[in-house]
Amino acid sequence: MNVFIASAALLTLLVVAWLAFALLRKSAGNGVTSEKLNAAIHRDQLHALELDLARGAISQADFDTTRDELQLRLLDDTESFEAHTQQSTTHFWTPKRTSLAVALTLPVFAAGIYLQLGTPAAIDPMAQSRANEQQVNEMLGKLVAKLQANPNDPKGWVMLARSYKVLGRFDEARQAYDKAGDMVKTDPDLLVDYAELLGIQAGNSLEGKPSELILEALRLNPEHSMGLMMAGVAAYQAGDFKTAVTRWEKLLAQMPSDSPDAQQMQANIDDARSKGGLAASDSASNKLPPVPAGAAAGMTPEKINEMVDRLAARLKDNPQDLPGWARLARAYKVQNRLNEAVGAYEKTGKLLDTDADLLTQYADTLAARDGSLKGKPTELINHALKIAPKHPMALMMAAQAAYQAGQYSQAIGHWETALTVLPANSPDVKAIQAEIADAKRLAGQGK
Repeated sequence: MNVFIASAALLTLLVVAWLAFALLRKSAGNGVTSEKLNAAIHRDQLHALELDLARGAISQADFDTTRDELQLRLLDDTESFEAHTQQSTTHFWTPKRTSLAVALTLPVFAAGIYLQLGTPAAIDPMAQSRANEQQVNEMLGKLVAKLQANPNDPKGWVMLARSYKVLGRFDEARQAYDKAGDMVKTDPDLLVDYAELLGIQAGNSLEGKPSELILEALRLNPEHSMGLMMAGVAAYQAGDFKTAVTRWEKLLAQMPSDSPDAQQMQANIDDARSKGGLAASDSASNKLPPVPAGAAAGMTPEKINEMVDRLAARLKDNPQDLPGWARLARAYKVQNRLNEAVGAYEKTGKLLDTDADLLTQYADTLAARDGSLKGKPTELINHALKIAPKHPMALMMAAQAAYQAGQYSQAIGHWETALTVLPANSPDVKAIQAEIADAKRLAGQGK
């Protein structure tokens, strides 16, 4: 509102100033006036008269008589001009008075026209907001009245539910969804929308009924993008990182590979793999470092590579930035630049003494590069378990290392400890149980 009023006032002042300038400015003095024109004619006539006298065309007496007549005529013309000027300056509407009247009346006149023909309320956002809110409430009131008269209108209940949800009236939205009946149960979009509402009410948790609704949406449409996204979130919240990765990778396949959304989704997948101790996918060589949530659009792979290179350049100038080396190591690992990642992990210094996540990531990088968990990767994993004895990724990597070394009893111990950490509904549970059974079988054969 203030911007609009200021702009209108400025434009009005400019118009007033322009009109006042035109009224008040003085003549430049070099125009053609009656006085100047008469004087010029007098000079020409006098000059011609002097030439006639010099040539002897007239006598001196004729010259004197004609010259006197010319001068009297010029004096008469000049006196008439001065009288006209004096008479005009005594008029009431002088330029000053006229410009003052314009300056006073024009803004008032403009404001009056706007108040009569314009929409003053439109420049007040609060008033407009109140008007919109009133309109929304009126429409909702009509819809509620209509549904009370005809409660068997599932489309109406869905419309009311979504309206309540947008307005943040979640309890009323839930009641409306419940009354929509079978229409919600057969529509993947509505199932996911209802699940999101219940998740919001549960403090952004998708456990329980929201997860059931999401799974039903995916049963009806296995490619439903929002269903895949929320199913991944639900699995991640439950500690079922393998399922989260599966859901999100399926969603990732639907996205343009160079889009910021795809980069963010890849970051989510990498995080779930890291926390679940899952091996990198075969497409790891094409992955790029994660893009932070809310990153600006246009974050292309080239720009991300430039960002990583700038981080490496800054760390060369500031080698004591240990968290920076850790970030660079993870970025290199995601890009499958494994040798550079190993070099960056080695520069994280004392962070490796206290960070179990960093130790397991370093071990995983070495194993991916060398194709084996023997040697230093196992040392790093054991160090991580000293810091965090129930670190899921470290436990599973330690079990795999022991299994590869033929130390089946030790592998079984690590896997059984991992089972106490993972949620009971995690798909990894069955896989670990199968690994334990296989290790027990091999251990029995060795006796």
